[in-house]
Amino acid sequence: MLVSLVVALGLSLYVGRMQAAVTLPPDAKPLKRQFYKKLNTCDNVEAYVTYQVKLWWEKDKSITAKLVKLLYADCMVNGCDGSILLDGPHTEKAAPQNSGLDGFVLIDKIKTVLEERCPHPRTVSCADILNLAVRDALHLEHRHILLLGRRDGLESNAAWVDLPSPSISLDEGLAYFKSKGLDAQDYATLLGAHTLGKTHCAAIHDRLYNFENTGKADPSMSKSSLDKLRQQCPKSLKKGQKDPTVFLTDKNGDQYRFTNNYYTNVLSYDSVLKVDQDLLFNYNTTQLVLEYAGKFEQFRREFALSISRMGSLKVLTGKQGEIRQNCRVTNKNNPKLK
Repeated sequence: MLVSLVVALGLSLYVGRMQAAVTLPPDAKPLKRQFYKKLNTCDNVEAYVTYQVKLWWEKDKSITAKLVKLLYADCMVNGCDGSILLDGPHTEKAAPQNSGLDGFVLIDKIKTVLEERCPHPRTVSCADILNLAVRDALHLEHRHILLLGRRDGLESNAAWVDLPSPSISLDEGLAYFKSKGLDAQDYATLLGAHTLGKTHCAAIHDRLYNFENTGKADPSMSKSSLDKLRQQCPKSLKKGQKDPTVFLTDKNGDQYRFTNNYYTNVLSYDSVLKVDQDLLFNYNTTQLVLEYAGKFEQFRREFALSISRMGSLKVLTGKQGEIRQNCRVTNKNNPKLK
């Protein structure tokens, strides 16, 4: 009940010396708990989404990482308006930073189910579907009180995409989050999503072989991790060889379990990405790493809050935007609605 409590009281939380916001952004004010049930427009929407995510997760556990990345790509660019879901040669989906995004088919499936089962068409937005799917894929449904009522954006532009690379500095990462309305605790907490998923070797090649053009490895990486990653990521690829991938948190591997192992990796200098290891080079983020590494339930609670905050950035509500019939196309460009 953390989110509802902080929304009601507007408290502030101190972690070490850092003051961290525990309320949702101002844009979230029109959002409501059980939005569709209260309006009597689709009482069982959350149950429908939970069931579809559960079915998918049982056959493909990597869906959790895919959906989290999809939500991040949506919310951190132009707000949580489902614009990342729109197809087109010049949409956000087509931006180089978003190559490899996945999870769209599950969102399509959920949308189809809701269009069939809700009493009226175009009731539940694609933006809300994505937020609900992420919550359920992370198994946070009993800890994450999700406020609903988002509407879908009418535009999507690849030129808007300003997502940073995994090699940015800590200061650059904190500044980027601040520019979006999030703080240092959100940064250190949401990076914990890297306990799931993989990255391409190309993203860490410099850490392994030529850190800051020294011709050597990143000295902040443990020798055991360096040796293991060099075995998985050769210095040069053979002709026709695809860029390999490695798990971001090897302890979880292909189980894609949402744990706090990410933070124990940071403490032991076993992080795969530099952006993760750099959390140890700042007092405030180090304190969070220590707390989360020792207390999984605290991490899970704070993650639920931070992802709620991210999921409430620049949302469209009321008569803004629209409710798409198909998440991949605006209603204006949907041939089925003409």
